[in-house]
Amino acid sequence: MRNEQVFSVRGDSELIERAGHLFESARAEFLCAARDLKTFSQPQARAAIRNRMRAAHSPDFTPRKLLSPVALADEEARAHLRLVQNKGALVRISGSQLPHETIIIDRRVMILAGAETPTGREYTVTTSQILVDGVHSLFQAIWDTAVGPATYLRKNIPHLDADGRVILKALGSGLTDESAAKQLGLSLRTYRRRVAELMVKLEANSRFQAGLRAGELGLPR
Repeated sequence: MRNEQVFSVRGDSELIERAGHLFESARAEFLCAARDLKTFSQPQARAAIRNRMRAAHSPDFTPRKLLSPVALADEEARAHLRLVQNKGALVRISGSQLPHETIIIDRRVMILAGAETPTGREYTVTTSQILVDGVHSLFQAIWDTAVGPATYLRKNIPHLDADGRVILKALGSGLTDESAAKQLGLSLRTYRRRVAELMVKLEANSRFQAGLRAGELGLPR
């Protein structure tokens, strides 16, 4: 890393060009905390990292992935996580707010990813031991309170009966309350009461938040 403690790059390709060798050197620990599964947006970058690590890590190397509930939003994502687990990775889900992506390698290198932009993501890479140790401690604290995907789904997804799912679908349709109630054959008062009941089940303070919560939980809309 040319003795750099902190440097920034923009885009996955530049990250691979300047810091790709860091993935090859991973020997004992690879930690990843991310909001969702949209990490390393370019397929070639993901493949390059995966191939480098596959050739590098030792038999007792076990990556750990810490994700927010939005990573369970659809069946495709859940299937991917099952595949990752079957290949030996440890995966946990946390309700805590997580960054776009943070990677720590062997407790000596950290890569922080920014949000996706039209010009690509910006990454910050650091070998500052103070920074790495601090974020590592935060990762471990959240990891200790997080649970596996199956446990999270079993414990945290509210049960919605057929009526509840119909109301949820109506909320996502963009119809006015009057139109939605008429379409469902309900009075406006009954429709609004059921919307309120649904929001309580989803622990949402607004209809918009209810939609986000439903997406995080992978509930069909």
